[in-house]
Amino acid sequence: MKKFFAIGLILCSLPAFAQADRRDVRAGNRKFGRGQFKESEIDYRKAVLKDSASVTANYNLASALYRQEDWNGAASALETVKDRPDLPAQYRYNAGDVALQQQDWQAAVDAFRQALLLDPADLDAKENYIYAKKMLENRQQQGGGGGDGQQNQDQQDDQNQQQNQDQQQNQNQDQNQDQQQDPDREQEQQQEQQQPQISPQQAQQMLRAIQAKEKDTQDKVNREKAAMLKSRQKEKNW
Repeated sequence: MKKFFAIGLILCSLPAFAQADRRDVRAGNRKFGRGQFKESEIDYRKAVLKDSASVTANYNLASALYRQEDWNGAASALETVKDRPDLPAQYRYNAGDVALQQQDWQAAVDAFRQALLLDPADLDAKENYIYAKKMLENRQQQGGGGGDGQQNQDQQDDQNQQQNQDQQQNQNQDQNQDQQQDPDREQEQQQEQQQPQISPQQAQQMLRAIQAKEKDTQDKVNREKAAMLKSRQKEKNW
């Protein structure tokens, strides 16, 4: 896709487009040729003030604005004279080029089609026409324009984020309600946290004491069982 105007300027000496003030247009052309696009814009605007319908002044003004990447300004300058039937092919081409920069695919398709009708040998116009037509078909298939896909994705991300926030908020509310409905549980948790912690050595000593006590109890039970057995043996022998 071509990124700049096919022909930068229309010379004010062309008979069909000699209505604007030639001195201002020529001054603008000289500055334009030196790359002084802002300064040339001022001269072209002076010419437009003197003849607002001048194709030469508006076309060259659009060229200067385009070089400054002012796509909207360039489009407005070309719009002023778009209905003239005697416009050259490069005007149509440049109108399409501006429409590409604005991602106005339908306008770009129309402009490059008109440029090809006036100059069928213009390969750049043909290439840009195919590109603009493809982009238009893609937009129609997606059901929206250039930024709609990203906008929809942003909206979906915002919705997901809001859902996550709502879910977290609901969880916090449930926890607060549980604490309010069961104050005894909260008190027990606080008491458990306040209980002193014992060291591993203290726990080992407590375990040995419990085991010793259990052994004494078991020995006592065994002695009682032995005494009962001895008594029964005596009764049996009798």
